[in-house]
Amino acid sequence: MSDFDVIGIGVGPANLSLAALADPLPELRTRFLDAKPEFRWHPGLMLPDSQLTVTVFRDLVTLVDPKSRFSFLNFLVQEGRIFRFLEANGISCSRREFEQYYQWAAAQLPSVEWGRRVESVTASDDGFRVTWAGGAGYTARSLVLGSGSEPRLPAFARTHKGHQVIHSSDLARLTPEWKGRRVLVVGAGQSGAEVVNHLLRDEHGLPAELTWISSRAGFQPLDDSPFTNEWFSSNYVEYFSHLPATRREALLAEQRNAGGDGITDTLMATLYQRLYHLDHVLASPLRHRLLTSRRAVGMERDGSRLVVDLHDADRETVERLPVDLVIFCTGYDSRIPEYLKPLQDRLSLTDGRLDVRPDYSVAFDGPPHLSVYAQSFAERSHGLNDSLLSLAAWRSARIINSVTGREAYRVEHGATAVTWK
Repeated sequence: MSDFDVIGIGVGPANLSLAALADPLPELRTRFLDAKPEFRWHPGLMLPDSQLTVTVFRDLVTLVDPKSRFSFLNFLVQEGRIFRFLEANGISCSRREFEQYYQWAAAQLPSVEWGRRVESVTASDDGFRVTWAGGAGYTARSLVLGSGSEPRLPAFARTHKGHQVIHSSDLARLTPEWKGRRVLVVGAGQSGAEVVNHLLRDEHGLPAELTWISSRAGFQPLDDSPFTNEWFSSNYVEYFSHLPATRREALLAEQRNAGGDGITDTLMATLYQRLYHLDHVLASPLRHRLLTSRRAVGMERDGSRLVVDLHDADRETVERLPVDLVIFCTGYDSRIPEYLKPLQDRLSLTDGRLDVRPDYSVAFDGPPHLSVYAQSFAERSHGLNDSLLSLAAWRSARIINSVTGREAYRVEHGATAVTWK
């Protein structure tokens, strides 16, 4: 008999949601393992002014179990801050406060173990064997991959990675020096805007030059309109998953501004006002250029500085830009983790990516009583919401229902204004 019914590897918001929803179910024995010493949510990008871009009701549990003790509202009540929160925030909050909520939930879950860096996963008739440093491990009949994504850097930048070339996910951790320096920010989504806002916060610590580039035709807003938000409904996931692969790929490209590729209206206005204040009220010596239709396509070192090649898609020219610091806000990739290599040949893949079925399981060439599930690996098949917070509770409920073989949580599609068929 296996030690557990479910072992989840990686404890980010996705698997933390799964742990919270599994906790009250007596028939499920679960364990969730993470290498970190405690719950942290993108700590390198936890900037002071970063705001949550979804409603707090898209928490760990509320979409499928609003009565759960792990809801964000219960966190506010238990921490004695609900009344002030409602007056101060309404239905959103800072990313730091939402991290506090996650940490509060994680601390109450005995199924979560920290400091467990999984090294390998193997399979036999007895179950999946999950081992960590020192050879210790557990067995389970179901495995849930939730190791998260990895920062994406262009290939030409990887050899220069360090204190002068960083991904935005490392900004708060590395705290590079930018005062009086020439800084290039690559990427004009929400994280790029948050980084630029952070660089401009202190008028006494400004860069000498700031260049911010967008690969698109402008610095575009996050589409948070009601009809667009129906892309983050369970109905749409079902609709999207049945479309031809080529159509799904085209739709994902069209929908990026509803995810992290757009900037919230509030932050957009804050940045515009800040630049106006610096330019015309403070007469700051900061020189700034916001450039559209530009991509960073190359980089080389020139003494203590870097020279970055910027391709202008409008004019088909390349500018060579000397800088002291480059911050890439270029998103993340979900890659098959190293610990899964012993099983990789037994899993269904297309173009090196896991083939994820509607219940988030992956076809596995092993004993039929064993199952593999994947969180944040299914954007191509399930849509833009897959790696976002919007449907975290619903995804977890789908997995739990599949593991238990019953409707432990209600997941049927609710009403939407748009007809998704």
